[in-house]
Amino acid sequence: MPASVVIVAMAVDAVNDHSALAELAEVTGASVAYLQRGEPSLVDELSRLADDGVAHVRLVRLPAAGAAPARSWLRRVAAHWVREHPGVRVEVVASAVTGREAPLRSSAWEDVPGFRHHLLVCRGPRCSASGAATTAEALSTALHERELGDEDVLVTQTGCLFPCNHAPVVAVHPDDTWYGPVTGADVGELVDEHLIDGRPVDRLRRPRIISERTTS
Repeated sequence: MPASVVIVAMAVDAVNDHSALAELAEVTGASVAYLQRGEPSLVDELSRLADDGVAHVRLVRLPAAGAAPARSWLRRVAAHWVREHPGVRVEVVASAVTGREAPLRSSAWEDVPGFRHHLLVCRGPRCSASGAATTAEALSTALHERELGDEDVLVTQTGCLFPCNHAPVVAVHPDDTWYGPVTGADVGELVDEHLIDGRPVDRLRRPRIISERTTS
């Protein structure tokens, strides 16, 4: 029996193109799974195929134009599943996943990072369509140039944060400061003024309305 093919979307915002991915899968006779946001997750899709009696699965990585985890994470996550389902043969680029690959857990990932700021970059459909990938890449570059690591500013790309009309949206915590739109050209100022000097950039700020229910 030929292998069942799963197209694995790697990027955090790949789910925004779910319809196109589903069409591609239908045309090619494959199925789609997501490594990050989106349903089904890779492990859920592998479990579904195993429940259907599939004994051989080939994973095909969908290249990511924006930020995505290293390719090794595809094999690492697949190996996590294989260790619990030894009867199913799983391949990545025609190379078998043995289950002996690096585990998902590590002592290096035990503690909550001691970051000073947690910066959330919205990668929902509207923000992604409005250039959030460029914003995220510019942030990564700016922080690297200023030698700011995760212990200084932990950047997380998220699903929809709201308010979508001001896309791309960025939020800085614990300062509870919301910005938008934040383009790549705005990033240097945001990093220098807010994340380094502690002064929010007023021209980019969006007030957060506190409802009575929130304060009660």
